[in-house]
Amino acid sequence: MESLIGAKPDLALRRPAPLSRFSNPVSGTGVFPVPRRFIGGSKLRAVPEKQSESRCEVEGSGRTSPWLWEKAASGFAAAAAAAAVVCACGCDAPALAESLTVAFPVSRAREVNTVQRTLVEAWGLIRETFIDPTFNHQDWDLKLQQTMVEMFPLKSEDAAYSKISGMLATLGDPFTRIISPKEYQSFRIGSDGNLQGVGLFINVEPKSGNLVVLSCIDGSPADRAGIHEGDELIEIDGEQVTGLDSEAAARKLRGRVGSTVRVKLLTGEQSGSELREVQISREVIKLSPLSSTVIRHKSNDGYESKIGYVRLSAFSQNAATEMENVIQQMEDEGVQSYILDLRNNPGGLVKAGLDVAQIWLDGDETLVNTIDREGNMLPINMVDGHALTHDPLVVLVNEGSASASEILAGALHDNGRAVLVGHRTFGKGKIQSVTELNDGSALFITVAKYLSPALHDIDQVGINPDVQCTPDALTSSLASFLRDNNTASTLESDSCIMVAEHELEVQKLKGTAS
Repeated sequence: MESLIGAKPDLALRRPAPLSRFSNPVSGTGVFPVPRRFIGGSKLRAVPEKQSESRCEVEGSGRTSPWLWEKAASGFAAAAAAAAVVCACGCDAPALAESLTVAFPVSRAREVNTVQRTLVEAWGLIRETFIDPTFNHQDWDLKLQQTMVEMFPLKSEDAAYSKISGMLATLGDPFTRIISPKEYQSFRIGSDGNLQGVGLFINVEPKSGNLVVLSCIDGSPADRAGIHEGDELIEIDGEQVTGLDSEAAARKLRGRVGSTVRVKLLTGEQSGSELREVQISREVIKLSPLSSTVIRHKSNDGYESKIGYVRLSAFSQNAATEMENVIQQMEDEGVQSYILDLRNNPGGLVKAGLDVAQIWLDGDETLVNTIDREGNMLPINMVDGHALTHDPLVVLVNEGSASASEILAGALHDNGRAVLVGHRTFGKGKIQSVTELNDGSALFITVAKYLSPALHDIDQVGINPDVQCTPDALTSSLASFLRDNNTASTLESDSCIMVAEHELEVQKLKGTAS
């Protein structure tokens, strides 16, 4: 796709703090202040460095703690022995006045030198915030030293980044990871809900390996240029796209608003296909994670019931605002009950999930409970909430509903607001922070786990729905629905929709609607 990549961890975005210059061309060592970005963290500063000495200073104490090493003529041999001097400064000073400095041998390869800096930055953030304070039962300071030694002789940026990934893998948590600057930009597009491009969704056709158009966003530059589903991309700005994956091609299509891109396409069927070239202006493209329609049923006596169907595919920054607008519009149309479809929604921003929950709930209800690395539990509650509607609600979930989807489903279910229909959810009960590092890459760190309002553990367990169903035609019905979200008839072949409608009728008979 041009717009979205990858999985959606529950996360909060952070921005990089400015870093001091750190290279020392005379001694060949680097002194690097590990940044503190989190509440309770101390300020850090670079300290003066002698040619053979790395020092760390405790703020406010005036004391220093020298760590000496000899720099042999051979360079790496001695440097490797003290590849990363970690000075945690346990001098007699308050814990919150702690200053942390790391010294290391500077690689002669400029690309690797930059990644060394990223390594120390990532290591420091893990040291401070990772949910497991034992770091998977290992010496985390020693792990930095070992990784720096392994990285020092490398020549390429990719090889150096792989060492950071290897270090993170030893934590035993697949959700704690680093992604490249390019991958992070694509991730940001999915989270922000906006991109600068032409509005094309593209993918590699499995059998032929060709890049084909899946769809165009209505009203986008690509749509106005007459590009259609099934068109094959041949060239972008005069360059063949053969061998490119969809993300690499998407990056070529994106660009500054007002700039243009030339696209050569093969259109039509095999027998009557033709090559054509179009020049498209780039614009700000707004991506919606939400699709909706009204399902109408008429009874024998002529009464028409209206069910609002809302499908949320991801928790981006604009998810709650869009849902609020849709629900308000449906209320104005006289919708009497709702189906919220979270199937195959992999998650996204925690705040977006909590904001969506508040559209449906009143009062000071607990939305989720978080548990930090020290085992402390903190409930997150609404403050004087006012739901947009009190009409009956069914939430559809399945094994693809994860992270923020499970937070939302748990909040609505445990507070007695919704009936869950479908299959057991994925079971990802951990929350990640994501920090943009100074080289433009991003570090995802598992910083907490969560329990539902009723204190149910979700991690590796998932949430069991109230009513099970078998979605015989889930894939085909949703595909049809997303191509034409003005019709509700395609949803009728989805057995889970039928079960949800039945549960809504049961709620009405019980008088749950206010």
